[in-house]
Amino acid sequence: MKKNMYTRITIVLFIIGLMIAVQYNTIKQPAERDTRDIWAIREELAEEKQRHSTLLAEIRSLNEVVGRYEQSEKANLQSALYQTLNRLKLQAGLTEVTGPGVVLRVEPAPELVEMGYEIKEISPDLLTQLLNALFKNNAASVSIDGNRVIQTTAIRDINGKTTVNSVPLSAPPFEIYVGTSSFKEAQKMYNSLQASTFIDSFYLDNFNLIIEEPAEHLTIPAFDQPLTNDYLTEVKKGE
Repeated sequence: MKKNMYTRITIVLFIIGLMIAVQYNTIKQPAERDTRDIWAIREELAEEKQRHSTLLAEIRSLNEVVGRYEQSEKANLQSALYQTLNRLKLQAGLTEVTGPGVVLRVEPAPELVEMGYEIKEISPDLLTQLLNALFKNNAASVSIDGNRVIQTTAIRDINGKTTVNSVPLSAPPFEIYVGTSSFKEAQKMYNSLQASTFIDSFYLDNFNLIIEEPAEHLTIPAFDQPLTNDYLTEVKKGE
């Protein structure tokens, strides 16, 4: 009887030891290793912190709106609603904006033109990459060749023509206006773009990307096309 009991205890202890060894090995050697270098991790962390900062700013803005509603009397309620409407229109790009910013000018490289190189349409991919870089550098508002860029803006090739909001771009030269929240942000964007590789990327496509000095007053036009909405419908009064 004692021999059977010792055998069972030995088997149970063996199983427990095996489970502990497997668990230790799993913790010590994870299935997937993060092979990114420190700069890639730092860049991703910076993007997450930027998103976190943006969300906090939006929450603070919404809390201010709630506070105005709570403090408003019935006579001032309409004014609070108009303030909210104007703020939303500003965020959506439906109003003209004047403030500090940077002007970028895209023009054919003159030396390449003289050498007989054919200047083709600027590619939508190159323009999209530049636009992403601008917003990554805290651009508050952007217009490309007079076309305001908003959340639903599409940059694509239509019948061989590069379009913004379905409007074909003018033949170069054309300008890109970039508005910022402050003149300091405009200076930071200017320095960042000067040190980037986008100038070389444009030159490879036979274009010069000229980045002008930051300006104190720059006017970004409003989005002037009908907005499409696939999810919301207008509720008629009385329904």
